[in-house]
Amino acid sequence: MLEPDARDNVYLNLVIKRVLICKTYRPKFGQPSKSGLSLQEFQELYAADAFYSWFGLNDVRIYSAHRAAGGITSLYRQLGIACEELFRQILIDQLGLSPHQVKWSYEISKREGGMRRLALDARIVLSDIVSLGKQETVSYWLGQAMSHLGIAPAIKQAIQGTVFEVRQGYKSKDSKQQNADIANASTAYSQGYLPVVLLLSTQMDNDVMERYERERWLILQGFTFGDSISSTYTFLKEVIGYDLAAFFQRNSSTLRAVVGDVLEALLRSNGW
Repeated sequence: MLEPDARDNVYLNLVIKRVLICKTYRPKFGQPSKSGLSLQEFQELYAADAFYSWFGLNDVRIYSAHRAAGGITSLYRQLGIACEELFRQILIDQLGLSPHQVKWSYEISKREGGMRRLALDARIVLSDIVSLGKQETVSYWLGQAMSHLGIAPAIKQAIQGTVFEVRQGYKSKDSKQQNADIANASTAYSQGYLPVVLLLSTQMDNDVMERYERERWLILQGFTFGDSISSTYTFLKEVIGYDLAAFFQRNSSTLRAVVGDVLEALLRSNGW
């Protein structure tokens, strides 16, 4: 097992790598280019369009605004991916799980034929946990969580673990995503898993939260206080055995600097 300082470096690099992806973000302006358009390409595109040219929309400030807006969206997205990867790595390190064991997916039939694979971000199967002590801790937490959700005794007996949808926050009201998550929850219960939304922040739309709770999702939010069935950081510290809040706190100056560097790049027209 890695020493604390070495683990900090691994975890920090995992997050920073994702955040820095946003630094090179370029808006596509509806074009097929995978890498987006440069400032010059944007100006040529808009200058060649009579309507946009009449209104002066080939202005560098239009490009800057698109780059900043899209780049911020990309930043949130990459933070979410970093959270997924970091959480899985913590489960691997703390519970002695393999990369395969922390993943969960299943297949459904497509209307047009063939199969489609769906997945959530992480999984814990009780029998996979190497340490009996940690296995008992997670099992006890599962019992508390199911009691909190009012899960029927017959279903409780069938639960063998838990699956996680990991996000930095959940502000969207995308009904397609909600419907997919609800379908995931139904499948999770049918396969013996408790579905959990795990947020690293406290940002979640109240209407969406209520809908997920009605579907018997356990929701953990990024509170630095509270118990292990409401707070992500308490859950990680007391149940999984890793103080993620302390990790973020002691590395906050580095994380702030990296995000600041990305924002500076996004707010410059050419990105550099």
